[in-house]
Amino acid sequence: MRRFGVIVALGAMLSMLGGAVTASPALAGGRGDGWQLFPFEPGAVTGFCPFGVFFDFPVNNAFQKVLKSPPGGSTILLLNGSLRISFTNVDTGKTITENASGSGKAIVHPDGSLSIRQTGHLGLITLQAADAERFGLPPLGVIGGVLHEEIAPDGTFTSVSIQGHLLVDICAALS
Repeated sequence: MRRFGVIVALGAMLSMLGGAVTASPALAGGRGDGWQLFPFEPGAVTGFCPFGVFFDFPVNNAFQKVLKSPPGGSTILLLNGSLRISFTNVDTGKTITENASGSGKAIVHPDGSLSIRQTGHLGLITLQAADAERFGLPPLGVIGGVLHEEIAPDGTFTSVSIQGHLLVDICAALS
């Protein structure tokens, strides 16, 4: 489950897509120059809110580009585009849809640790409940500003900081 949280964080961070994608035919299979559509998949998760949450992506024009440094170096994943995420409380059926557009960069270091920086207009917090409590943040939330996360090779969040403010506490909104 921690691994899924990291993947969601990575995907969300990378999906903090700054609206740079336009609806032109040239973008049909990708934006060109190595940019490809990010393959977000709907699914249900537990461990974030006191109830299960189903994620869906009614708008996914999020693009990724993978940059690799020399052998033994870091891999960098860039994200940009447009993303809307629907969150559903699996117990009650209550659903909200949030704009998670912005831009982001994830660096996978040679030791397997991960640095994520969501920048631009919006960012998405995805922390297991215990990590959220430790960092004083909601487990799922949309922020305005910059979100920076450091994740150890074992998937443990070592640092989470926000330069901005919380726009939506997803768990509270779905309660």
